[in-house]
Amino acid sequence: MEKITGKLELELGFLFQAERKFKNLASLVRSIEEASIQETSLLLKTIMGGAVYLDASDLHLEAEEGGGSLRMRIDGLLHKVYFFNSLEYRSLVSRIKLLSKMKLNIERKPQDGRFTVVLKKNEKPEEIEIRVSTLPSEHGETVVMRVLNPKNLINLEDLGLRKDLYQVFTEQSQKPNGMIIVTGPTGSGKTTTLYAFLKKIKSPEIKIITIEDPIEYHLEGISQTQVDQKRGYDFPSGLKSIVRQDPDVILVGEVRDLETASIALQAALTGHLVFSTLHTNDAAGTVARLQALGEKPVNIAPALSMVVAQRLVRKICPACAEAKTIPAQTYKEMQAVLKNLPESVEHPNLDPKIKILFPKGCEACNNTGYKGRLGIFEAFVVDNETEDFILTSPSSSAIEKFAVNKGMATMKQDGYIKILNNVTTMEEIKKATG
Repeated sequence: MEKITGKLELELGFLFQAERKFKNLASLVRSIEEASIQETSLLLKTIMGGAVYLDASDLHLEAEEGGGSLRMRIDGLLHKVYFFNSLEYRSLVSRIKLLSKMKLNIERKPQDGRFTVVLKKNEKPEEIEIRVSTLPSEHGETVVMRVLNPKNLINLEDLGLRKDLYQVFTEQSQKPNGMIIVTGPTGSGKTTTLYAFLKKIKSPEIKIITIEDPIEYHLEGISQTQVDQKRGYDFPSGLKSIVRQDPDVILVGEVRDLETASIALQAALTGHLVFSTLHTNDAAGTVARLQALGEKPVNIAPALSMVVAQRLVRKICPACAEAKTIPAQTYKEMQAVLKNLPESVEHPNLDPKIKILFPKGCEACNNTGYKGRLGIFEAFVVDNETEDFILTSPSSSAIEKFAVNKGMATMKQDGYIKILNNVTTMEEIKKATG
C-alpha cells in the first residue's frame, strides 16, 4: 500500500465546536459559508469535519461554470451542500491535491491519491483515511473523496442479521475450509460484511491474509496486501503468493476473472477458509456467474460453503417516524411474500390492524425521514444435496427455487420482516429488491 504522507489535523478546540455545530446539513452549510471567506485550510477542515460528524461516505467536488459545487453522500444518497466561486473552488482543489501528494500542474489527466484526517481528541488521536480521485471535466477538475472511517468496521452482531441467519453465518465462519462468497452490486456493503466475518474469527491461533484493491480498512493482527497493477501484482499473482504463506484464512477482495476464481476455489478445497465477493443480483446467480467466468461445476460445487447476497437500505429516523395502520395494499403484498416463510425464521405476526412506521423528516435526519443504514440478506449453505444439484449445471432460477425449498428466506422477505420490526419502510425495500 502506498505511503500516506498528507495529514489534515483537526485539533481538540475545532472538534469541540464541530460536535456542537455539525448536527445536520443546514448547520454545516452555515459553517462552510463562514469558513469560505477565511483561509482555504479552515474551509477544508470544516468540510472534512462535517463529513465525519454527518457520517458521509463520499464527497463530490464538481466543477461547473463559474465555480464548483460540493455534494455529500449520506446513507447512500447525494445531497447538494454548497456552491463555491471559481477562486474558492480552485484553491480548495489545489489544497486537496497538495495533501494527497498529487501533481498540481497536471489538470488534464486523472490522478489518484490519499490523505489522512487526524482527530486529535485525546492522547491517542483517531485517523480516518480519505481516498482521493481527480478527473478532468469541461469546466475544470472534478474531485471525489471516499471517507474510510474505521468506525464503519462493525461486528457480525451489528450487521442487522436475523437470529437464524446470524447462527448460520457464525457456524459457516468457524469451518476450517471452504469458500464463503458475498454478492451484490457496488455499494451494497459487501466489504463491511467480509470484515465483520474476519473480526469474528480472528485470533492469535490462526493466520489471516487478505488481498484487496485497495485496502480500505486496517485490521490489527491480520496481514493485508494490496493489488498494484503497475507492478504486475494482480489478484491471481498475489493469491498464488498468499497460498505459499501458510495461511488458515484468505480474503480475496473480489473474484473478477477465471484465474482468480480457480485459485480461490482450489485454496478452499485444500484446507483454507476463503472469503470473497462477486457481482451478482442474488445469491442464486453466484454459480452461473462463476460458470460464466469459465469455471466448471465440478470445481465450484465441492468448494463453496455458503453464498450470501445483500443490499443496504436506509433505517427510518426514530426521532420523527410516524406509526400508521398498515395500508390494505401493503398488507396484501406482505402477506403474499411472507406466506412461504420458513418456520425457522422468527418474525412479528402480520395483522391487517398492525401499525408500521412511515418517514416524516426532521432536522436530525436532514428532512429525509431516514438516518443510518442496515443490510437485508439472503443466504444458502451448500450441503451435500445442494452440491449434487450444482453438479447438474442448473439455471439461477432453478437454484433459487431449490434454495427456497430448503429453507432460504429471500432478501425481500428479510426486508419485510425488518418493516414489521419498525426499522425500515416498504419504499426502501422496493427500491432495493424491486
